[in-house]
Amino acid sequence: MGSPALFLLLVIAAIGACDGYFLGEYVPLARRGQYHNMRTPWHDYLGRHCPRFGIDREVVVPIPKPVGYSGADPYKISLQFGHERITTPWLFIVGRQSSKMPMIDVTLRYTGGDLEGVSAKVVEMPEDYAAEHEGTFKEFWDPSQWPKHVLVRYNWYAYSEIDVATGFYILFGSAFLLTLVMSIYILQSSKDKLSR
Repeated sequence: MGSPALFLLLVIAAIGACDGYFLGEYVPLARRGQYHNMRTPWHDYLGRHCPRFGIDREVVVPIPKPVGYSGADPYKISLQFGHERITTPWLFIVGRQSSKMPMIDVTLRYTGGDLEGVSAKVVEMPEDYAAEHEGTFKEFWDPSQWPKHVLVRYNWYAYSEIDVATGFYILFGSAFLLTLVMSIYILQSSKDKLSR
């Protein structure tokens, strides 16, 4: 009777250990907006707008028109990633004082199958990107055209708390010292044999 209960406990533990992401799996993405100090609730994005675990890519995400938008104040959004609910600070998208198209540059840090952290910033879109997406982004500057579309670039960075190079230096250094100490000990213990 104890064996099936133990097996069930092991299966439940194994399922709990497998909650990380696999390479290429979609990482859930949600967005909320702020305009005139009024915030929207979180809204999930579709899979085609979400980052894929461990894969660098660019996607175009829609930004809906906020309620009561007049263009007087900037429109900000915040993004939320993964089951861990890691959020970004507020990002100024519409109403920026720039003549260039904005682009959101997102860096995601991971260890193994776990999402560890996210940083995001709004940057000016490079010229080659702007030329490639010219038709899609003409509407961005038209105040009557909504939803606005913004390019998001996802960059993945493998983060490790373990410094492998330092570990190898310590391992080989201690092995060298141990070899040196053992050779001196062997030479001293066989001093009589060497003198004969």
